[in-house]
Amino acid sequence: MTLLNLRKRTWQSAALSVFIILFPATPLFCGSAPIEPDSTKALRVLFIGNSLTYSNDLPSIVEALAKATGQRKFAHKTIAFPNFSLEDHWNKRDARKAIMKGEWDFVVLQQGPSASKEGRALLIEYSRRFADEIRRIGARPALYSVWPSAIRMRDIGGVSESYRQAADDVDGLVFPVGEAWLGAWRVDPSIALYSEDGFHPSTTGSYLAGIVIYEQLYKRSPVGLPSELKLSSGARIQIPADQALLLQLAAEEANKLSGRR
Repeated sequence: MTLLNLRKRTWQSAALSVFIILFPATPLFCGSAPIEPDSTKALRVLFIGNSLTYSNDLPSIVEALAKATGQRKFAHKTIAFPNFSLEDHWNKRDARKAIMKGEWDFVVLQQGPSASKEGRALLIEYSRRFADEIRRIGARPALYSVWPSAIRMRDIGGVSESYRQAADDVDGLVFPVGEAWLGAWRVDPSIALYSEDGFHPSTTGSYLAGIVIYEQLYKRSPVGLPSELKLSSGARIQIPADQALLLQLAAEEANKLSGRR
């Protein structure tokens, strides 16, 4: 048995034992009576980004997770356009107007991988500019740390470092989604997190992004989250239960290692 297979078996077995203890005889998704939320005040989040944010309707995945687990309502708005950087958003002004109009709790910033020296500098500069606007309304900035294309996976460390530096610079949260992807692949390299184009996320990849964000915003472990979701659009997400558990553990580990809460 290879080391990878041994680690995979040990991790999955231990995780399944924890899951059974915490959630005995409880299905991952219950379609019966909804769980009553623990607060009537919504958590309001604005997403500013590009197709890596709007693919598979990522904000609605977080919304569905919150609803299924009885958390505060997740109220969200997305300002995202294909291939947009934060500089593009700054110049277009739509995002700045949305910040000022909404009573947001968090504003999530995302651009491309930004592993290059120039990309990192722009990410940090425009994160800082947006953070000034975000702080002005009493909200907190968050950086959605993405991933490189499949053919540039060697850049994954640089991507994570760019977003970490931007988050440090504005004292914001960082959602280490690229690191969670990498953690999942270390256990099972066959998990299809990319879509067919080798850059945008598959539904599974967006699900993993959603549970990373859910854990940070709601301060709840992602282990035991539903593997089947119905989004507000009517779209459905169905992840095999054993694979969902692996993804949940990868999200939890990445968030723990990120060190920013």
